[in-house]
Amino acid sequence: MASALPIKTLDKSGNEITSVGFKRFGFDSEVKIDILRSLYLRPHYAVSTLKSADIDDEAQETTHHAVFTQGHSAYQSKSIFHPDTNSISYTTLSRFPPVTLLPPSARKRILVTGGAGFVGSHLVDRLMLLGHEVTVIDNFFTGSKTTVSHWVGHPNFELVRHDVVEPFMIECDQIYHLACPASPPHYQFNAVKTIKTSFMGTLNMLGLAKRTKARFLISSTSEVYGDPEVHPQNEEYWGHVNPIGPRACYDEGKRVAETLTYGFQRQDGVNVRVARIFNTYGPRMNPYDGRVVSNFIVQALKGEDMTVYGDGKQTRSFQYIHDLIDGLIALMNSDESRPVNIGNGDEFTIGEFAELVRDVVEKVQDEDGDKRSRRVDIVYKPIPTDDPQKRRPDTTRAKETLDWQPKWTVRMGLEEMVRYYKAKMAEGSL
Repeated sequence: MASALPIKTLDKSGNEITSVGFKRFGFDSEVKIDILRSLYLRPHYAVSTLKSADIDDEAQETTHHAVFTQGHSAYQSKSIFHPDTNSISYTTLSRFPPVTLLPPSARKRILVTGGAGFVGSHLVDRLMLLGHEVTVIDNFFTGSKTTVSHWVGHPNFELVRHDVVEPFMIECDQIYHLACPASPPHYQFNAVKTIKTSFMGTLNMLGLAKRTKARFLISSTSEVYGDPEVHPQNEEYWGHVNPIGPRACYDEGKRVAETLTYGFQRQDGVNVRVARIFNTYGPRMNPYDGRVVSNFIVQALKGEDMTVYGDGKQTRSFQYIHDLIDGLIALMNSDESRPVNIGNGDEFTIGEFAELVRDVVEKVQDEDGDKRSRRVDIVYKPIPTDDPQKRRPDTTRAKETLDWQPKWTVRMGLEEMVRYYKAKMAEGSL
């Protein structure tokens, strides 16, 4: 049972984080962190038929996950989980979270492609709470309706099942183009489809931006740098990419998408932004997408040995999802049209990171009074093809032009993510 005392989250400077976002470039993106958490740090099936009948639903729910979602149970799903038959009785949300009431002149019509994915759903939460009109298009290849289902029915929200490879017509002011599988197992599953999504999807969305005069932001990736020969990587580095390897469908797909984006800027005057996103983690990450953070946490929570590929000496830098969303919104509303790295410069070897994840999982389990049969071990296996040895962003441009830098420590972000996966396990969906 989780403690009822709220947990404080401290940033890199040791100050408590009570909100995310900021007022910058004429756009207010600030949202209270506890409201955001109430949308993702909760069991969806908050009420179980096996819980005490003497306690009302809200009290059970508050007790169950009070550590992070203080006082916002009114805006949470009341679906009932039946553990004896492993079945779920769904309800719609009883009440939508309060959103800012904006005057029409300040309210933007925002299209988010891939908005039901990991990054997209957090961006949607933020934009909705800020009071904007948001349309999500997603083909649900890797995204899931459950990540945005708490907004379905809201007058400011629309969810459309659509593949960006096909043209899409809508009136909008801003386009966040995030649609594309991003983890190796998913983008390698159908390499031709991945390249097609990167090229045709970007072509279609740039065509829409040209027609509607909308501002266009594409989520590119640190993979455009390949296995870099320059460390850390800045935006002027052209990359070191294998164009015919198993990862090329994604790496080269994103590189050609950037080429296309700047082609539309030069030729047609489209107002473009390019965000090169480095490793990001957080709640709603697909637990089985093969990425290192989700792999480690799920293995540790289940008491299984944690798998490190290679000798564990390869390095990665990890940024928490809220820092990324701050960076994307700042870039979209700024005047910076050059590519911008958005990532966290804190670098870990994979071996060190595995040990940190194990420590955080044990800390959360101890706080919640969970019993462990043993301490999980870290085991080493052969490294995959073309896996980069080093990856760390030079974020000087983001600091100088966006006044943005990551606030969340890796440990604080991991603790939230561990609690999210624990809640998913408790409700039987992991």
